[in-house]
Amino acid sequence: MEPLLGQIVLFSGNFAPRGWAFCNGQLLDIASNEALFAILGTTYGGDGHTSFRLPDLRGRVPMHAGDGPGLTPRRLGEQTGSERRNGSTVEQLELQGSVAGQNMAPQPNRFGTSDDNMQPTLCMNYVIALKGTFPSRN
Repeated sequence: MEPLLGQIVLFSGNFAPRGWAFCNGQLLDIASNEALFAILGTTYGGDGHTSFRLPDLRGRVPMHAGDGPGLTPRRLGEQTGSERRNGSTVEQLELQGSVAGQNMAPQPNRFGTSDDNMQPTLCMNYVIALKGTFPSRN
């Protein structure tokens, strides 16, 4: 089955198959990829005159664009989140009280350090179809 132009799929190989490209933010020439540009535009970057960018999914998890009850509205191409998060600083904490006991020694704190913020992962490659059927709108 021929893919839809611009379709993104996971691929377990270490190469992009013929007619596909890695979703790594690569800059493409509009003149050589007019149909794909008609779908992506400058949503993911590029100047829109001579070039446009493919989505960059390196280190990212895709999320559906849009909004819904109780959800933060997200636009197509928006990036959010981070692999690492900064810990709290002492100034951000409102601590009160005291601690007493025997054999208590100061311990180094982790305030101001960054922590891993990633769920368990398995690295694979997202690829986007550079050739295929132009998708029709409903």
